Amino acid sequence: MKEGRHCAIDAPDMEALVERTVAGIGADLAALRPRGLRGVVLCGGYARGEGGVSEGPDGARRLSNDLDFYVVAEDGADVAAVAGALAPVARRWSAETGVDVDFPPPKTVRRMLRDERRVMIQELVRGYQDAYGEPGETMFAPIRRLPPSELPWTEAARFVANRGYGLLLAMEGRDPLFAARNVAKCVLGAGDARLVIRGAYRWRAEERAKADGTEAYAAALAWKFRPVPTPPVPWEEARQIWLAAARDVFAAGRERGEDRRTLREAARWIARRRTAGPLSTLGRDCVSRLARRVAAHVEGKRPVTPALRRDFETFN
Repeated sequence: MKEGRHCAIDAPDMEALVERTVAGIGADLAALRPRGLRGVVLCGGYARGEGGVSEGPDGARRLSNDLDFYVVAEDGADVAAVAGALAPVARRWSAETGVDVDFPPPKTVRRMLRDERRVMIQELVRGYQDAYGEPGETMFAPIRRLPPSELPWTEAARFVANRGYGLLLAMEGRDPLFAARNVAKCVLGAGDARLVIRGAYRWRAEERAKADGTEAYAAALAWKFRPVPTPPVPWEEARQIWLAAARDVFAAGRERGEDRRTLREAARWIARRRTAGPLSTLGRDCVSRLARRVAAHVEGKRPVTPALRRDFETFN
């Protein structure tokens, strides 16, 4: 993929749409000048040149992923007010592009520093496009660019939890494209989790595919770049790939002592969920605990329950 591109395949019309959207959002925010908003950048696949493009039966192309933006608030800002100011801008450009334009809850750089060992933050500072406010080059300057070997074990557990949950949603009989998308994400997430525990994660998708080296990962990545209603591998094959990765991740956590029980994590779970939950996992890191709950559902082919959904929404 060439530097400066948004899409993984050659699609000039979609490149122009992303550029127009980023510029339009910047103009809208410049007119609004929301108080407490430090800056907004495009992030995710379209910022790294890894965005997908789908084609309809008539040959018309469209963006196939959400357009993800990262919102940085000033220290002490009213983040709820900042988010409220961004909401109508997100609605307008979601309608314009045909995909969700996502402004997540605003974060300060101070908060980002607490999360700098997360894959999400490390990928963000390596691939973004300025949209509004202070340039990312200066906003993100305090955040260290870490080598993959410093990614914590919990990031592998997070991949396991997120992609296993998506696999369960794919089982629910929703539309074929939704199911296929979650199967592809499951295969990619399983491979990414293994790369994290090996200290071999890579910041570019095509480099991760080479490091993973499996046909399933390569097929899932090709699907991500040009999605179709047929999944890259059957659901059951994706389930087996995910289960094997989950076992490897949990074993690595035990061997390294990173999946231990602590009073702090027990208190964190109880404070946020208002329940102790199963005593067999009480005190484990909350992400690890969520991953194990997801694993029990995937292994038993059990659908998502309201309790699991609340856990996922709380700790994802």
